[in-house]
Amino acid sequence: MIRRLLREPLLHFFVLGAALFGVYGWMNRGTSTAPTEIFVSRDQVRSFEAQFERVWQRRATSEELQHLVDNWAREEVFYREGLALGLDRDDPVVRRRIGQKVEFIIDGVAPAAPTIAELQAWLDAHRASYSLEPIYSLRQVYFDPQRRGDRLDRDMARARQSLANGKAVSGDVTMLPAELEAAPQFDIERDFGAGFAAALKDLPLGRWQGPVESAFGLHLVLLSGRTGGGQPLLEQVRAEVERDLLLARAKEANEATYNRLRANYRVRVESSGTPADPAG
Repeated sequence: MIRRLLREPLLHFFVLGAALFGVYGWMNRGTSTAPTEIFVSRDQVRSFEAQFERVWQRRATSEELQHLVDNWAREEVFYREGLALGLDRDDPVVRRRIGQKVEFIIDGVAPAAPTIAELQAWLDAHRASYSLEPIYSLRQVYFDPQRRGDRLDRDMARARQSLANGKAVSGDVTMLPAELEAAPQFDIERDFGAGFAAALKDLPLGRWQGPVESAFGLHLVLLSGRTGGGQPLLEQVRAEVERDLLLARAKEANEATYNRLRANYRVRVESSGTPADPAG
């Protein structure tokens, strides 16, 4: 009989409820109030004063402070009466807001700071996300295919020969920069297009090359500098790695917390008279 009683779910519910009630009472000892009493603490009054001062840039008078307290009490009265009438139930706004508050509480639990070994392991597993961006220094001469027409190949060959001999070549008018110094690949992709930027990694240094195609036409290019690129050391990207690892851990911890809570519930969806229990 005793064993059967101990396995009774209703008994477990009452025991858990009593425990929660006891914890709540202990945490709020000294400030508990009767159901019909509205207690305004000193901290709440100070909060009213601070809010008034932030808005009006002066201290509230006693009458103004009393008005703030009265407004808060009025709101509390309506809130309690609404709860008594069950107006909080089946309200999607209230439901969503309470759920968000629980999520905020869960999100507020910060994961432990990772060790150097953990950061290095994360970097090793996600190297593609942290590859260093190449830096280029170059000069370019632009040729407009539409303007040059059938003369394009001949004009570019002559221009390339002149440039190789140290002569100046103007090319066609363009808003693109004629020279770039220590420009990140991202900036080059933005100005010239991804294809032009990708071609730079294979160009030899110190000689005029081309034609190199961009989003606007064709170019002769003199690449004078290329640095960076490849895989970074941990000290070069530690801040980004630590940020991403902590975000991933927080997301994993939040999902684990939800799954533990979800395990306490069974969701039944009534459809065509057949109840279902979705996995999520």
